[in-house]
Amino acid sequence: MTVHFIGAGPGAADLLTVRAVTLLRTSPVCLYAGTYLDPDVLAHCAPDAELIDTQRLDLDQITEHLVRADNSGKDVARLCSGDPSLYSALTEQTRRLDAHGVAWDVTPGVPAYAAAAALLGTELTVPEVVQSVVLTRTQARSTAMPDGEALANFASTGATLVLHLAITRIRTLATELVADYGQDCPVAVVYRASQPDQLILRGTLADIADQVEAAGLRQAAVILVGRALSGTVACAQSHLYDPARVRDQ
Repeated sequence: MTVHFIGAGPGAADLLTVRAVTLLRTSPVCLYAGTYLDPDVLAHCAPDAELIDTQRLDLDQITEHLVRADNSGKDVARLCSGDPSLYSALTEQTRRLDAHGVAWDVTPGVPAYAAAAALLGTELTVPEVVQSVVLTRTQARSTAMPDGEALANFASTGATLVLHLAITRIRTLATELVADYGQDCPVAVVYRASQPDQLILRGTLADIADQVEAAGLRQAAVILVGRALSGTVACAQSHLYDPARVRDQ
């Protein structure tokens, strides 16, 4: 039997991969994070599947459900919001499953930053403007950030920043980023991308905090910062597609 860690994407039921849908249909047990999930995703599960919402469970309790299902000879679909490679506690869970001798695998999903960029119609890497994307978070009531991963260190590169788990600190962050990006730097906040109540806020480092606070956003939002978000930024020809590039016959 296997525990399948499945990226649920940003929440929309039709953004799951074909593999993810197949695993949901065939797994007798499904553990999911109800806080961030569109209920329609669970419609992919079998009608008689055991559904367990993990939003109020700690890691020990989640592990107990996974091990119990494995001992009963049942496959488990463990839904993770976004993609399991980012902020999913995959490492902690799989190490515990290894200790119990429980087999597991991972199916990727659409990450939140990609869903946000799609809604914005924005490429995050614009030729000769920015060619790097930094995915990070901030620390408030959360696990400590490693030494060296201060936001200022990332901001100094001028890369497109994608900030997770940071929406409640938007005013402090905007002020901190002005030194490297300037007050007029474009910012976008995407709340619950792809879900019925999605919200997109566009602004600059000078005014985005006012918009977020007026909207009352407290969770489930990503913040994108950088010159690539400007629809008027000068864009060079990509070398790969440049008509002047000599192509092999």
